[in-house]
Amino acid sequence: MKVPRRQFLLLGAGAVALSAVLRPARAETYPSRQVRLLVGFAAGGGTDVVARLTGQLLSERLGQPFVIENRTGAGSNIAAEMVVNATADGYTLLLANTANAVNASLYNKLSFDFVRDIAPVAALLRAPNVMLVNPSFPANSVSEFIAYAKANPGKVNMGSGGNGGPVHMAGELFMMMAGVNLVHVAYRGEALAITDLLAGQIHAVFGSLSSSTAYVRGGKLRALAVTGATRSEALPDVPVMADFVPGYEMSTWYGIGTPKNTPTEVIDKLNTEINAVLVDPKFKARLPDLGGTVIGGPPSTMAKLVAEETEKWAKVVRFAGITPI
Repeated sequence: MKVPRRQFLLLGAGAVALSAVLRPARAETYPSRQVRLLVGFAAGGGTDVVARLTGQLLSERLGQPFVIENRTGAGSNIAAEMVVNATADGYTLLLANTANAVNASLYNKLSFDFVRDIAPVAALLRAPNVMLVNPSFPANSVSEFIAYAKANPGKVNMGSGGNGGPVHMAGELFMMMAGVNLVHVAYRGEALAITDLLAGQIHAVFGSLSSSTAYVRGGKLRALAVTGATRSEALPDVPVMADFVPGYEMSTWYGIGTPKNTPTEVIDKLNTEINAVLVDPKFKARLPDLGGTVIGGPPSTMAKLVAEETEKWAKVVRFAGITPI
């Protein structure tokens, strides 16, 4: 049956009006089911710890489970690609971090553009890493470590949780600025690198504070320096790397991203709830162990952070000639 033009236009106008009414309604009810928060690294590392703490508190606030999925591989690219290709409805999120900014220059043939295809939701925190050695290693300070490494080029192993990850890049920045040559050993997750460091199978790891502080306090690992601009509350007696390598600063950052074209009202709701999580006493109580400083703010704060970090690590990747493993 042919619909008269006037009736067709009225129906079209009604559909547009209905859409305008329903769209805010969807945001008001979000989330109405389980939300997936993808992590590009194995369980037990710093990224995983931050994801689980954030997901737990978001679950409590929003009344729906935020389930953590560890999708390891390719330095977090697998997790990022899964989020890029997910439905843009706010039910698949990415725990973004330094690795995602590094990968923009590390990988030449990615099927996605992190800056273009992942919408920033909220920056969570920044946390320094810590330079760790096994207690049997013949260096009690960064200066002694540098001297030993220069006297034994290519014979000192540095473990990480994956090529291009924060643990790896902290070490690459150290090599670039200190003028030493360490052998990079990539593991499938930071926890495995720490395990081999504890066993004396490798010599150093620029580990996350969240995964290593307990070992330092227990005397099982020796901390030579933290990588941030100031000393860490978690390890107040450990000096900063810049005391030995002037100008050195590296902090792992964490944030939440979602597929581009996710409705603005969903992103805004998530941003509001995440900022509330960041001042939650339960979250703040964990900050000393994480060694972190809260960032927070609107999505634009995370967008600016990603842009700055992408530029910074591109210089390190080019200088060191790093390629994907």
